Amino acid sequence: MRILIAEDDAIYRRLLEATLSGWGYETLPCPDGDRALEELTKPDAPPIAILDWMMPGLDGLEVCHRVRAGAASSIPPYLIILTANNKHQDIVAGLDAGADDYMVKPFNVDELRARVQCGVRVVDLQKTLADRIHELEDAMSRVKRLQGLLPICAYCKRIRDDRNYWSQVEKYIGEHTDVQFSHSICPECASMVDHEIDSYAQDKHH
Repeated sequence: MRILIAEDDAIYRRLLEATLSGWGYETLPCPDGDRALEELTKPDAPPIAILDWMMPGLDGLEVCHRVRAGAASSIPPYLIILTANNKHQDIVAGLDAGADDYMVKPFNVDELRARVQCGVRVVDLQKTLADRIHELEDAMSRVKRLQGLLPICAYCKRIRDDRNYWSQVEKYIGEHTDVQFSHSICPECASMVDHEIDSYAQDKHH
């Protein structure tokens, strides 16, 4: 899984890169908020991002605002704000801006691992949900439903359509659903046909 790191401090950025790479993550370092926003609004944006609050150009909060307003990906990225501010109002401001989580500098390695793992779980759940929704939408787009009352002849079993034409049941259903028919003869009808053949043969014999 790729993780974007937006941090203008080169030492912190490299420390985050080394730590995350050591855990098996692919990192995408960005030196400022403008580059981070550019990457996060691409269709193939990294699913997780660690954003420094104070950066040249756009700060971390503004990046959060803009990503939430116009993310190109169907699965929104999981955003973690990283800052030296640890006041209650700053945490609230970060979350209100659209961040999913918040970490204070200097970060604790174990805490970073736990918060990133939490982000991975959320992203995986969102992906699973998105896949299920896509499968459902795809299935619904291929299914046509018959609704309402169908006028059907009590004798020949033909169905009257909207144009007042009478059609065989299988033809009507085939035009209005994705059902396909394979014709066969049920045992009861087969017995009846055999009986009629025998009767015909006997009549012809006499």
